Amino acid sequence: MSPRPYRLGQRQATTEQTRARIISAARELLVASDGFSGFSIDAVARKADVARMTVYHQFDSKIGLLEALSDSLAAHGGMEQLAAAFSRPEPLDALDEYITVFSRFWDSDRLVTRRLRALAALDPEFEHVIRSRDEWRRQGLGVIVRRLVEQHGRPAPEALDEAINVLFTLIGFEFFDTLAGPTRSIQEVAPVVQQLARAALALNEA
Repeated sequence: MSPRPYRLGQRQATTEQTRARIISAARELLVASDGFSGFSIDAVARKADVARMTVYHQFDSKIGLLEALSDSLAAHGGMEQLAAAFSRPEPLDALDEYITVFSRFWDSDRLVTRRLRALAALDPEFEHVIRSRDEWRRQGLGVIVRRLVEQHGRPAPEALDEAINVLFTLIGFEFFDTLAGPTRSIQEVAPVVQQLARAALALNEA
């Protein structure tokens, strides 16, 4: 048996370990009280104990690194469960599940998410990543709301965009973070958001 596949496997494992270490270093910088404001490729490389070019080789750019960090947070926060929400035949159940999944996600690493979103107001590259992720959330809501129109006749066609905007705000991190505060659990917060979402749709119907 040729040793080549074994060597390739070792190289792949080493690459994955290096990649994971860089992502972990990026997260640690964001949670550090004095590190997140100076977040940069150089700072991440120093934290991960790799060369600056290694970070670029792995992620191409700061945006690539932030995308990978966001993917890691999504995996840790259970975002793969969104598929179950969209598979619900009743769109109101789909909306409830959508809210539950995002509540779990927002709760899974609140400090990092809070700082990522805060830096989006200051750094165009952070803003690019956060805006693209928010747009995916908005598109998912659009799918559910259009199913509500088809099956329940609400919201009215002229209120469709406004309904999506309201739900988008209710399911956003900032709303969750404020509502949860320092002590409330997702078991307390998610039902409140679900009730508010349904109330918003009822108002649109009226």
